[in-house]
Amino acid sequence: MLQEETLLLQELQSEKDKNAAFKKLISLYKERLYWHIRHIVKSHDDTDDVLQNTFIKIFKNINSFKGDSKLYSWMYRIATNEALTHIKRNSRIKNSSNEEVNQLAIDSLQSDVYFEGDDIQLKLQKAIATLPEKQQLVFNMKYFQELKYNELSEILETSEGALKASYHIAAKKIETYLKDN
Repeated sequence: MLQEETLLLQELQSEKDKNAAFKKLISLYKERLYWHIRHIVKSHDDTDDVLQNTFIKIFKNINSFKGDSKLYSWMYRIATNEALTHIKRNSRIKNSSNEEVNQLAIDSLQSDVYFEGDDIQLKLQKAIATLPEKQQLVFNMKYFQELKYNELSEILETSEGALKASYHIAAKKIETYLKDN
């Protein structure tokens, strides 16, 4: 673990410094976690809700963080789980599959004032939506956030080889989708 991260963690786990350290943590990671979640749930409003839940969970559980992985890997794992839980909850509420909820989110991107993509970006998002959940995660984290396979491995708790295979398969499926549509 980096020295700055170790110091921040000590402050986060200290009752006296926890609040100030948490503000620092939010300013350091808010944008990265926002975009990570946004690529999963698609909607800006849903992303804000999931991000808030993520930070609440981080704040409540920071004392149980043991330092076995990097702090941001642990936070990404929480953000990922919160985003997936949000999608599952929405699919239960709407009585539809995760894929249908995902497709609705993609369809609403065109009217989302926070979506700044063009037609090509929208087409890419539609292609990504056709992938299974795990491939979507791997593709989004590798392609948009440019995470390395060793970082993905830590966050998703999967071997680098499996992640490389998932990314390769996802990229091929997206390529095929883009050619056919």
